[in-house]
Amino acid sequence: MNHLFTGYKTLQKLILPALLFSATLSNAQVFGGNPPSIKWKQVNTPPARVIFPAGLDSAGLRVANIVQQMNGLVKPTIGFKQKQISIVLQNQTTVANGYVGLAPFRSEFFLTPDQNSFEIGSLPWPQQLAVHEYRHVQQYNNFNVGLSRLLRIIFGEGGQALGNDLSVPNWFFEGDAVFNETLVSEQGRGRLPYFFTGYRALWAADKNYNYMKLRNGSYRDYVPDHYPLGYMMVAYGREKYGSELWKNVTHDAAAYRGGFYPFQWAVKKYTGESFQSFSNNGLSYFKQQFAEDDTQPVAERKRHFDANRQYPAFVNDSTIIYAETTYDHLPAFVIKTGNKEVKLSTRSYSLDSYFDYNNSKVVYTSYRPDLRWGYRNYSELMLLDAQTGQEHRITSKAKYFSPAFSADGKRIVAVQVDPSGKSQLHILDTAGKVQTEIPNPQGLFYTYPKFYGDDKLISAARDKEGKMGIAITEVATGKTGFLTPLSFRPIGFIAVKKDTLYFTQTDGKNDRLFVMMLNNRSILEMLPTGNYTGLGYYQPAVSDGKLAWVGFTADGYQINQANKKDLKWIAAGGDYTRYLPDLGITALRKDSAANLVAGIVNKPLPVTNYSKAHGLFNFHSIIPNISDPNYSFAITGENVLNTFQSELSFDYNTNEGYKQFGFDAIYGALFPYISAGADYTLDRRSFYKGQYVYWNETAVHGGLRVPLNFSEGKRITGLTFGSDLYFNSINFQQAYKNRFSDRAYSYLNNYISFSNQTQQAQKNIYPRFAQSIGVNYKSAVSGSGATQLLATGSFYFPGLFVNHNFVISLAHQQKGKDNVISFSNDFPFSKGYTAENLDNMNKVGLTYHLPIAYPDAGFGNLFYLLRLRAALFFDYTHANAANFFTDGSSFKQNFRSAGGTLYFDTKFFNQNSITFGIRYSRLLDEDFFGGTGRNRIELVLPVTFF
Repeated sequence: MNHLFTGYKTLQKLILPALLFSATLSNAQVFGGNPPSIKWKQVNTPPARVIFPAGLDSAGLRVANIVQQMNGLVKPTIGFKQKQISIVLQNQTTVANGYVGLAPFRSEFFLTPDQNSFEIGSLPWPQQLAVHEYRHVQQYNNFNVGLSRLLRIIFGEGGQALGNDLSVPNWFFEGDAVFNETLVSEQGRGRLPYFFTGYRALWAADKNYNYMKLRNGSYRDYVPDHYPLGYMMVAYGREKYGSELWKNVTHDAAAYRGGFYPFQWAVKKYTGESFQSFSNNGLSYFKQQFAEDDTQPVAERKRHFDANRQYPAFVNDSTIIYAETTYDHLPAFVIKTGNKEVKLSTRSYSLDSYFDYNNSKVVYTSYRPDLRWGYRNYSELMLLDAQTGQEHRITSKAKYFSPAFSADGKRIVAVQVDPSGKSQLHILDTAGKVQTEIPNPQGLFYTYPKFYGDDKLISAARDKEGKMGIAITEVATGKTGFLTPLSFRPIGFIAVKKDTLYFTQTDGKNDRLFVMMLNNRSILEMLPTGNYTGLGYYQPAVSDGKLAWVGFTADGYQINQANKKDLKWIAAGGDYTRYLPDLGITALRKDSAANLVAGIVNKPLPVTNYSKAHGLFNFHSIIPNISDPNYSFAITGENVLNTFQSELSFDYNTNEGYKQFGFDAIYGALFPYISAGADYTLDRRSFYKGQYVYWNETAVHGGLRVPLNFSEGKRITGLTFGSDLYFNSINFQQAYKNRFSDRAYSYLNNYISFSNQTQQAQKNIYPRFAQSIGVNYKSAVSGSGATQLLATGSFYFPGLFVNHNFVISLAHQQKGKDNVISFSNDFPFSKGYTAENLDNMNKVGLTYHLPIAYPDAGFGNLFYLLRLRAALFFDYTHANAANFFTDGSSFKQNFRSAGGTLYFDTKFFNQNSITFGIRYSRLLDEDFFGGTGRNRIELVLPVTFF
């Protein structure tokens, strides 16, 4: 139940483990992700500059009007500060998503809606994004107070991100935004039963996890994400303590009034309850709302998460095929007869688990990124032979969703969504050739289409307001009518058997199963019998004698089967337009902003061109970073379109002890990337005849880089190559000028990196199979004969048990004959030793990774341990160097070490993931370049460290 609609994503997450500041970068954005052929337009209003590709004027104007007219009416509940944000509408992607982030302050809306209306709702997608995401803008604008503001003054926008991240929990950001979308519309996730199924399943199974587990999740148990938790807390607070509660709480929290636990302190200040009491009462309030509906038994409860089994399809009355996903294994298609399960095939990488089956063939969609442009990706049809397990892609560079076979299995209907947002039904043959494109003059958005006979299609469709109904479409003419009344109640998961239509629709606090007799359009509702597993009635499948559907449990989605003759149905009644519940939150009706979106007028606003050169040097943050051996801080910049990044930096390298000042920039709107920069380095050094030689260095560089993404099907593959030309000027320090002359030289830095991996299950430490290979060759082209070749590779294999990995690492570095000048050292030396940059080095590393325990425990809402794992290693490095000693003799030695690392996969402050470790190394050879003793203990810190 992972929500693709992630909303708030801090692009530069800054976190504080123990006594050390640290920073984690979350790349929700994609650098240089759009082709230069896209022309950008804008609507510029005081609250937001809405930027969009030419041709999307209607979406841009709608978003601008919603933001501008909604802004004033909902301000009193969060604060009155306003700073304009840039909102970029992305239309090349298949992912339904959106985010607002600091560092830089901007937002992006990904405009392709999801097929599942139960999860997100059916409101027009730009509208849904606007009412949800702009709430995050208001949050950030009003959380720039107190200590958070001081951090912003010192570190820029990244500093405020740090302050806000540590003081206001992520559940509030999302819960408050979900409350806003529910308040200002007639729908919103706060009214959708599907949104609460995770918690309802835990309550039904008597799995009463503590607050820290609900906040941090688990590798072995199903735990809902922070969205429903946040909504329940925010809605309960609004209901009991008024509309200004959260404005007061978050203002004090972001300002760090009350000390180390500012949010908990502020909750107690404004409610009179301890935070523990408040959170328990908030969950209990909603648990009571569902009490009468969640009393059904849950069969065969598991101790931990079992599997998601979804989208059953009957082969016959005794055999079904379904999609299965576990925490240990990759998503797969499984066929089950009786109690025997057989895996048919691993599923290619997909955004959801939907598929259709007919006559030994499976059709589904697979996600594939564009070769070059990161914001462009595809949803392509895959055809799997259930008898052989062989599959192939039948469409290319398309955006298809929810495919389904005709009765004879010779045709496929699928929803096609183009970059304009227009939805159409396409009929294709099984080779992927489009036979018919069905007109859509009503501008409907289709979901889950099915064939009805040879000449009609039935689908769950949304109109331009977001109301849904069952649509019936004539293939020949495109004429579309509705079989059910239009309403804001989500509807979907259609199954057709002869003249009988099965579908799921929201009905009050539950998603129920209905059947329509197509000959007279009478509708019946299935009565709960008590002999089923899970909440909801999703994804129905029909055979001659049986009906199957999916319900959600604390152990995952589970499939129920029943004989048709044993099911009980009642007439759905004449008043079929039923309600969406408020779940006892009267503020959703009483607040002055209730359903304000219905009254928003599309006012004409000026649309102008947006210059791609606007705000190129947008310096927004000072980011400290530790990536051993480099310790640095950088003033970073990035433009709104994310096509130009710039950086002023200071770097200290512990391998050589040098200090470096630099400026770097990269432009990614063309192909290839163009980069340039300049560096000044103090105290470079090299080992020469028994002593170190020191110099200072000035470097200017420029280059080209080509990033390519070859991912498709079951593998994720990337290739990057490029070359940089450096001009260096060497000035030896005074003590060495009598022995060495200053010099200038230029060199090429050529590199290529390749990575390939299979998909990775939740509990897998690494992919079962993966390869990562890099080659870097530096070669002087004038003024010097220096060269250096570095080749590295890591190869990942399955271990003895599931979730174990065996990794082989190889490295080779070869330097040229230059006696003084050398390039920087990035060789991965044997663990535990003091590294030195020598002429010729070769390494073999063997590492075995295994999980030890899943504690799911922590303390003080500060530290939470999800997993404890180990890595046992043996490293062998052989190194030699000519003219090493003062007498000109050479050096040759082995550097072998063995030991283990104990890794802690943790979360700090209930939301920031950090992995750190303690490593013991036993040196099997002398540490020639430093240190005494053969036993070494080191702290392994995160890759990126503040």
